[in-house]
Amino acid sequence: MSKHKKIAVKKVVLAYSGGLDTSVIVPWLKENYQCEVVCFCANIGQEEELSGLEAKALSSGASKLIIHDMREEFAGEYLFRLLRSGAIYERKYLLGTSIARPLIAKHLVEVAHAESADAVAHGCTGKGNDQVRFELTFMALDPRLTVIAPWREWDIRSREDAIAYAEAHHIPITATRKSIYSRDRNLWHLSHEGGLLENPWLEPEESMFILSVSPEKAPDAPEYIEIDFESGTPVAIDGKKYSPAALVEKLNALGGKHGIGRVDLVENRLVGMKSHGVYETPGGTILLEAHRELESICLDKYTLHYKDLIAQRYAELVYDGLWFTPLREALDAFIDSTQGPVTGTVRLKLYKGNVIPVGRKSPFSLYREDFASFGQEDVYDQSEAEGFIHLFGLPLKVRSLMGLPVSGLDIPRPDYSRFKRD
Repeated sequence: MSKHKKIAVKKVVLAYSGGLDTSVIVPWLKENYQCEVVCFCANIGQEEELSGLEAKALSSGASKLIIHDMREEFAGEYLFRLLRSGAIYERKYLLGTSIARPLIAKHLVEVAHAESADAVAHGCTGKGNDQVRFELTFMALDPRLTVIAPWREWDIRSREDAIAYAEAHHIPITATRKSIYSRDRNLWHLSHEGGLLENPWLEPEESMFILSVSPEKAPDAPEYIEIDFESGTPVAIDGKKYSPAALVEKLNALGGKHGIGRVDLVENRLVGMKSHGVYETPGGTILLEAHRELESICLDKYTLHYKDLIAQRYAELVYDGLWFTPLREALDAFIDSTQGPVTGTVRLKLYKGNVIPVGRKSPFSLYREDFASFGQEDVYDQSEAEGFIHLFGLPLKVRSLMGLPVSGLDIPRPDYSRFKRD
């Protein structure tokens, strides 16, 4: 039973996967809230078998199951926005789980409206980031909906508890044991947590990986590919056009074949604790490298450098569940304004876990061979460098004349008498 005071609800829409936790949540909601339960499943490329899911949901006590195929929307409107931003969380994480949550929550709200539901529910634990990501989206899109988070209310504390509850309520469940790892998969990545990974000193075991082969077992011969971009958005591989979702799937297969996209990270969770996870993001890793290379020849220095600054803030917004916020929309407006000229082709060499750029071209390239050549004097007169260096280094010269140390430590009191005029 819940330790929290119940709010009366008539109908709740549950984010449903068909796994043990959400299968148990259905009868728990009915028992504790005496409400109708509608299950909603988001297809975002998790590669789980969706056939038979409706029968499972109904047998658990749900009144219906609604499935939305969101793969193209996920890739085109979320993943490619993330790609164009260049955002990476804490130097490594390509935000695969984080970026999916606002989309799922948005559709959950839409289903709640279509079903005239007065509540939504999710199966996120009270220790993780996802509860925040879901609920901030609910607050942004419809704060009138009651939010039910069973893991913050019920007495179930283990998989064994959940199995016992299911058996007591005659809920059909297929698995009675769990992988030692907690995983989340979608079109962009696969995450692994728990098990041996709880000790960050231990090397992940090879059998854990699913999307990628080990670099040691990857092909001995490199594979070359070309990716075409139009205004910062990838549109083709080796001259063949793909839809957003199909393009990511194609690169996932290529990257996984060559052991690309593995990340081992100790990260700072939003809720305040550190966690150790391993991520597989083969296609995303390839796309990020290609996009960077194209930007290197299409963006001017100051735009590129400033874009790198806001990429970190963008990553924090995504990680913290602040997708539906004015700041994210404002940052997207800036990013979009930079991406017009990011059109062209990048050639990459895939080899044993590495993405090696070997060529880039664009009709809007700012790189000019004749400008960069050491032999051309009509574009750049080398003798002019002397004056530039003198002005650029003037602060250093003044500091030295004042007798100040370069490090800034133990600064002596300046003797201004040296600069008095006779």
